[in-house]
Amino acid sequence: QVQLVESGGGLVQAGGSLRLSCAASGSIFSISTMGWYRQAPGKQRELVAGISSGGSTNYADSVKGRFTISRDNAKNTVNLQMNNLKPEDTAVYLCNALMTKWGTVYNYWGQGTQVTVSS
Repeated sequence: QVQLVESGGGLVQAGGSLRLSCAASGSIFSISTMGWYRQAPGKQRELVAGISSGGSTNYADSVKGRFTISRDNAKNTVNLQMNNLKPEDTAVYLCNALMTKWGTVYNYWGQGTQVTVSS
């Protein structure tokens, strides 16, 4: 069993910064992609940023230039540095990890951490 635990959410004023962290633990095998998604009330879950095991990154257009994703493969952690936060960034942020074992891809999710940006 694999657990993803997020930390670092909170309340911040517009223009401020937060850093989210996610640590994977348990029966960890080959982690390919790690990423952060977010879900605001009444909206669909959306990808914020993803990072491959080799370090390739992709971002939602709405966060490009403001958010930076990074990971430590040895520690099985992924971080999201969020700068110049806007009220529209308010959402529950969820950590995601894709792991492959014997040709099967397993998709794991954290429980989420709330990010609230006040105007």
